[in-house]
Amino acid sequence: MTTQAAPYDAVVLIGFGGPTSPAEIRPFLDHVLAGHPVPRARYEGVVHHYERIGGRSPFNELTQRQADGVAAALRAAGRELPVRVGLSHAAPFIEETLRELAAQGTRRVLGIVLAAHESEASWERYMQGAQAACRRIGPTAPQLAFAHPAYDHPLLVRAHAQRARAALARLGRDDFAATALIFTAHSIPRAMAECGPYVEQLLATAGLVARELEAPDWQLAYQSRSGAPDEPWLEPDVCSVLERLPAASGRREAVVVPIGFVCDHVEVLYDLDVEAAAVAAAAGVRLERASALNDHPDFIAVLTELAIGPPKGAGDVHASTESL
Repeated sequence: MTTQAAPYDAVVLIGFGGPTSPAEIRPFLDHVLAGHPVPRARYEGVVHHYERIGGRSPFNELTQRQADGVAAALRAAGRELPVRVGLSHAAPFIEETLRELAAQGTRRVLGIVLAAHESEASWERYMQGAQAACRRIGPTAPQLAFAHPAYDHPLLVRAHAQRARAALARLGRDDFAATALIFTAHSIPRAMAECGPYVEQLLATAGLVARELEAPDWQLAYQSRSGAPDEPWLEPDVCSVLERLPAASGRREAVVVPIGFVCDHVEVLYDLDVEAAAVAAAAGVRLERASALNDHPDFIAVLTELAIGPPKGAGDVHASTESL
């Protein structure tokens, strides 16, 4: 097979990261906090969340599997292109990855932020972190561009729908007539949400997935809020929705689909599988949580398409104007 030229020399999947062992939990949290003070009880509570899910996060492993899947798909398409992982708070750190690529003579890198919906927290900080890493590297750093968000990509929609159907089947159902369909995403401050398309994009994804599932109705809820208690964040919280579900709709079954996350990690495995599940059980609601996208073949195909090039034109690539 003839190898085709690519517009980039390498692809980097950019994500948050997580601890891979109990010994890494506190150093990981300290890196995330970067000296920002938090109440000790809150800090230890998050440590407990990680301990409750086995003392580690699968985030790094799943992200590497996503990268390996994209590399294999590119190779099958005749495009030999390095696909690396660069994380904000765990190894391989984004700066380490970019330094290695620079040392290999890489000049053009496409960054794919591992989030489908844009906000300062879910999108811009990752771009800014990668650009800052390039500034620290200096003149040998590669030039960066960033792929557009894939929140409405048909294959992403289909992957979420397949995950939701599998969860529905575990309830012994084949449609959503008697089962509530609840989509979740990370809550963010309302002020932050008002500055970008985060909510609009989430609603678009949810609506498309619900249509694919032929669900009569659905709801978008939020989860995993943090910050000051008096600061307004996006609502409703998924736990509140589950608690009120029998009275609000008469339903006692629910499928929760975490469309705001592209892989399973602590905010899915604890905040939904432990915390939200306990609330649902107390309310008499049978709850099934759909798996995140992880390395679903359709999601790998979405990432691969982004790596090959945006389908709607150059305007859909967020290019860095810095010569780094």
